[in-house]
Amino acid sequence: MVRYLLRNLREPNTLRNIFVDRLTEPIHLNLLSGLVALFGSLRAKIDFDLIERRYHAFGLLRAADFAREINVDCLTVIEFGVANGSGLLNLCEVGRRITDITGVKFDIVGFDTGLGLPPPKDFRDHPEYYSQGDFPLQDKDLLLRKLPENARINFGNLEDTIKGFLSDVRAPIGFISVDLDYYSSTVDALTIFNGPSDLYLPMVVMYFDDVKRELHNRYCGELLAIEEFNNGHECRKITKFNFLEKRRIFRNAEWVEQMYFCHIFDHAIRTNALKAKRGEILTRP
Repeated sequence: MVRYLLRNLREPNTLRNIFVDRLTEPIHLNLLSGLVALFGSLRAKIDFDLIERRYHAFGLLRAADFAREINVDCLTVIEFGVANGSGLLNLCEVGRRITDITGVKFDIVGFDTGLGLPPPKDFRDHPEYYSQGDFPLQDKDLLLRKLPENARINFGNLEDTIKGFLSDVRAPIGFISVDLDYYSSTVDALTIFNGPSDLYLPMVVMYFDDVKRELHNRYCGELLAIEEFNNGHECRKITKFNFLEKRRIFRNAEWVEQMYFCHIFDHAIRTNALKAKRGEILTRP
């Protein structure tokens, strides 16, 4: 528990993470967290929100578990918006640990211009929050040296890099983290779902970073990009992760509201289910 708090001091919104996410929860759960931190398995630590960047840990584990259910042993993981690379390196480390307990391997891919944010195009890009040059990659060579063999970064504009990437996806896409700030950039990022259905799990776990501030709304930013994506795609829909808060031990964490699924309705597993002849019987009608 102490180690978790010390790690959290390096995260944004540290005081909220500690005093709202944790200390507003029942005291017995916080006491139990100490035991889990010392003696618990990786799954238990993820359940108790004791892994740095909790949304990564939860998203990777949920994707890996789903992959195992359908006999997939390797997944592609994507981060849109790498900046200085701390999130991508975290995905690599947490992914390595989840591979150890699930057997599911990860091919981890980052997308970034390497130059920081471009100029905002209009109000939909939230210029009140973000501006040109924000979040640049300060030491490209250092970051590339730190990446393990199963990770890489595609540098360039998304409309260019995604097209080439979709022709060379090495394993089904299972988890995507979107941290692009802008509406326009997120629209480009969501073209990642323009590939054939077998490039994805039947449902892709997603995390959207920029949906929680007061001025974020459905008419701007990532939320508008999600809504327009859903309106423009019949067989691909992005939805909130239903009842996730009720499934978590600690329910006050903001990240719980930032988890989504992209449902691939034309995936073979879902379309083949229409052809299956089966009848479920209620044992307790």
